[in-house]
Amino acid sequence: MKLSEVLVRPVITEKVNRQMERNGRYTFVVGNAANKLEIKKAVEEFYGVKVSDVHTLVVPAKNKTRYTKAGFLSGRKPSYKKAIVSLVEGDTIDLFAQG
Repeated sequence: MKLSEVLVRPVITEKVNRQMERNGRYTFVVGNAANKLEIKKAVEEFYGVKVSDVHTLVVPAKNKTRYTKAGFLSGRKPSYKKAIVSLVEGDTIDLFAQG
């Protein structure tokens, strides 16, 4: 798999920011076919850091319904795979860098 297929985007939420600051854990949305070894290699190559641990999970799809003038519209949010990456002590990733 290509690097762009493995790492889709970083997840930036309040909970993830807290984990980044306290524990050195970073969360990424990854390709559904990516495995832990590919994720580790992609993060190390792309960000130039040393990865100590990778946890993966699949976020299930959700049904969504909203009320509009035309009546109820129902749809579905897709499922996706998420990876929580722990870095070696002292390494950091600057996800907010401009440029």
